[in-house]
Amino acid sequence: MAYKYHCLNPIAACGLDNFTADYAKTDDVNEADAILVRSAVMHDMDLPEALQAVARAGAGVNNIPLDKCAEKGIVVFNTPGANANAVKELVFAGMLLAARDIVGGIEWAKSDAADENIAKTAEKEKKKFAGTEIAGKKLGIIGLGAIGVLVANAAKHMGMEVYGYDPYLSINAAWNLSRDVKHVTDVNDIYRECDYITIHVPLLDNTKGMIGKDAITMMKDGVIIINLARDLLCDENAVLEGIKAGKIRKYVSDFANPTTAGQEGVILMPHLGASTEEAEDNCAIMAVQEVRDFLENGNIRNSVNYPNADMGVCQTAGRVAICHKNVANMITKFTGVFGEVGINIDNMTNKSKGDYAYTMIDTDSAITEELVKKLEDIEGVIRVRVVK
Repeated sequence: MAYKYHCLNPIAACGLDNFTADYAKTDDVNEADAILVRSAVMHDMDLPEALQAVARAGAGVNNIPLDKCAEKGIVVFNTPGANANAVKELVFAGMLLAARDIVGGIEWAKSDAADENIAKTAEKEKKKFAGTEIAGKKLGIIGLGAIGVLVANAAKHMGMEVYGYDPYLSINAAWNLSRDVKHVTDVNDIYRECDYITIHVPLLDNTKGMIGKDAITMMKDGVIIINLARDLLCDENAVLEGIKAGKIRKYVSDFANPTTAGQEGVILMPHLGASTEEAEDNCAIMAVQEVRDFLENGNIRNSVNYPNADMGVCQTAGRVAICHKNVANMITKFTGVFGEVGINIDNMTNKSKGDYAYTMIDTDSAITEELVKKLEDIEGVIRVRVVK
């Protein structure tokens, strides 16, 4: 079976090289079975009828209309963890920049470049840029996903006392987390105890503005906040007030915006978190692998709008994949249709996520047009795809 894909942004060649001869790149998005995207905004886009998958080469999916895609049976993937090391390293860069006035020292050296006695002058001036060390300080990590775990483990090696908060800590993350990290069950303990606080959670209704006036009031005087996740996780006006009041020593953000740009006490970067060659390569490779496994096998891995589901490579005569609403009796209706057309079910899986569900069924005989039509006619079915 031949497939076509379209890139809305430049995607690293090492990722696209993972497509086989069965895949062709198309400049016409309306022909695409799959779209690969980084930062291009898709909210006002007319989604092609042929489109089956969107893969975001990165973690954030704010630029993709998730519900609109789900309603059309378009599975949206992201690549969590592929850029984790890049972000981890920038967290430590941010902590060190905030702990010691490195930027101020560099600017001073530039401004005094014409001074023939700059070496002697530097010895007098350097006390203006003195700071503190991070060893021995308490680091609070909100969110122990792929990035948070890497930050936690590395911080222990840097001599920090690490507190981690994540009410949804996965088994995999727990296995990888250093036993020396103090896992707290109340985020307020992070606010009250820690000298440094770094945030690594997705932007959701219940996390938007989580670092606000109330949280800041609980924090230690001189706290340093690092936000490389999403700017809206912090009430940045409250953060600026905290800086002016002396509560917050520095705010490190990876999201340049009019609120924080040029403000005293803010170290602002232009979204550099995943901007490394290695991270871009890793994200591209992972995105292509996800698209291929979905189109070729029907398997879903790292979707943000449909549940994960995996039945491996189909070893039987046929496989059909069904995107549908997460309502009662759908499996009964599916199996009834298979019985009507006389096709035996060999194996199946059904998974749900919020309002949507996904069912894969392997059969002992070929999938027929009659079966597909009957499945499509069931109320609540969004899309039926013959995988094999």
